[in-house]
Amino acid sequence: MKKKILISGAGGFIAGYLVKDFLADGHEVICVDNKPFENWFQYFKDCENYSLDLRDYQNSLKISKKVDYVFNLACNMGGMGFIENNKSDCMLSVLINTNLLRASVINSIERYFFSSSACVYNGSKQQNAFINGLKEEDAYPAQPEDGYGWEKLFSERMCRHFQEDHGLQVRIARYHNVYGPLGTYDGGREKAPAALCRKVVNSKLNSNNIIDIWGDGEQTRSFMFVDDCVIGTKKLFF
Repeated sequence: MKKKILISGAGGFIAGYLVKDFLADGHEVICVDNKPFENWFQYFKDCENYSLDLRDYQNSLKISKKVDYVFNLACNMGGMGFIENNKSDCMLSVLINTNLLRASVINSIERYFFSSSACVYNGSKQQNAFINGLKEEDAYPAQPEDGYGWEKLFSERMCRHFQEDHGLQVRIARYHNVYGPLGTYDGGREKAPAALCRKVVNSKLNSNNIIDIWGDGEQTRSFMFVDDCVIGTKKLFF
């Protein structure tokens, strides 16, 4: 069934692929991001496109009118280097989610999706190089990544309470290091797969046999290709 879908953070990496997929499925898509259009990862003329700051409640209220589903992927984030050095900017993303939740209740949105992160998990459970897969409950007792992780965990609880108090149907996905074509390659916001690829290429070009990595080299990470991310998100939501 055709739906009218609002995607916040639509100029971002993952959201761009979601927009493309929803258009292919025949949905009507409204795209909003605070970045200028020329800085969007993917821009689709077949959508309603807006460059708006959803930290302003009135913008969130207006953009979500007569919408069926809201997908909130808007946040200020990047790789570990960025989130470690921009904690206050990352935390301010709570305003976007809070405003969209409030607006969704006012505008009678059918379903709401929030993109969370593996950074919500308790850091003390991730000290060893090889650990068992983390479960949903491993986010508590709370000790998430400072700044960005706290914003995501707080926003998860906001979603939960809006579902409990207002009956808003909410879905949450904790994304783990999503990578793929068009992903950020340099500049500080890139994730580990892109950063390592860049370092390998530069090493080859400069005939340098040394590649710098963070940590002791023994750590393990979970990575997810962007196409799989889109498939999983849709299965969770629809």
